[in-house]
Amino acid sequence: MSTDESVFTRRSVVAAGSAVAAAALTACATSDKENATPAPKDTPAGPGQSADKTLAKTADIPVGGGVIVGDTVVTQPSAGSFVGLSSVCTHAGCKVASVSDGTINCPCHGSRYRLDGSVSNGPAVKPLAAKPVRVVGDSVVSG
Repeated sequence: MSTDESVFTRRSVVAAGSAVAAAALTACATSDKENATPAPKDTPAGPGQSADKTLAKTADIPVGGGVIVGDTVVTQPSAGSFVGLSSVCTHAGCKVASVSDGTINCPCHGSRYRLDGSVSNGPAVKPLAAKPVRVVGDSVVSG
């Protein structure tokens, strides 16, 4: 072979293939935000529909206690007074597991919260986030 001829070595073929693969992966990894599907937004309820979600019956929430419904804790610190709180512990993001003996309890590291969401026992230092709830008839609803 003369020195003027192109010689394809295994190393040059692998390098070229790697460059093409990297370019293809980069093209696949980029997103076109204009064409992205937006997340659904909460929409107001239509006629005859309720935008509020029923969380529990008032009779099912004991005075001095509470219930956990999905991502919401509903407590009744005193008769007829209902409080909505996030069920996510502010210490490490675990979901609280129970409401007993007047406290909301996180199983991960032992944090306890009072029925108003304030910290009773750490390691959490921040209160549970408030969530709006209200009584409609005999039910506690979100919103």
